[in-house]
Amino acid sequence: MISIALLRHGPTQWNAEGRLQGRQDTELSDSGRTAVADWRLPEQWTTADIISSPLRRCIDTIDIVRAAHPNLGSHAIDPRFIEMDWGTWEGRTLGDLRHEKGGAMAQNEARGLDFRPDGGESPRDVQVRVMPALAELARQGEDRLVVTHRGVMRAIYAHANGWDMRADPMDKLSRHALQVFNISDSGQPTVAALNVRLS
Repeated sequence: MISIALLRHGPTQWNAEGRLQGRQDTELSDSGRTAVADWRLPEQWTTADIISSPLRRCIDTIDIVRAAHPNLGSHAIDPRFIEMDWGTWEGRTLGDLRHEKGGAMAQNEARGLDFRPDGGESPRDVQVRVMPALAELARQGEDRLVVTHRGVMRAIYAHANGWDMRADPMDKLSRHALQVFNISDSGQPTVAALNVRLS
């Protein structure tokens, strides 16, 4: 069994505007860079090797975090940790989509894990691509810091807890904290610690 610490990328301008980013390769905002520069990893994770999404907002986050933690290990990119694909909805806000689509949007959101943006992925699709990656990490036998996205973090959390996403989660995942999971040899995640502060 290994442990992974999931770290969401720093804030972007689209985050501030409430826009769905998905696969869009947005960069950190100036205020986002300032925020990330203040993050401090718990000692356990200051020498870990890193796996990340290929998107720039994750790569930039790693570069800034590494400046404060020079003993962090190697960095490998795994595209399976990329954000959920929001299809044609990328760049839109949920508020606008709910207003535009009305009851159809409500019915889609009520599908939970099977909610699917037009032309995009469902959270269940995200689980299908991420779980084999977790199993591979477990077989390698080393703890990892994983810099990724909110959609990926929620998919792993849902898998760990059996949450179908039809109702509110049992825990609110902070956007700027570590979410730590133990990963069994088969790749099954279980919650180790949530909302570990970056201070």
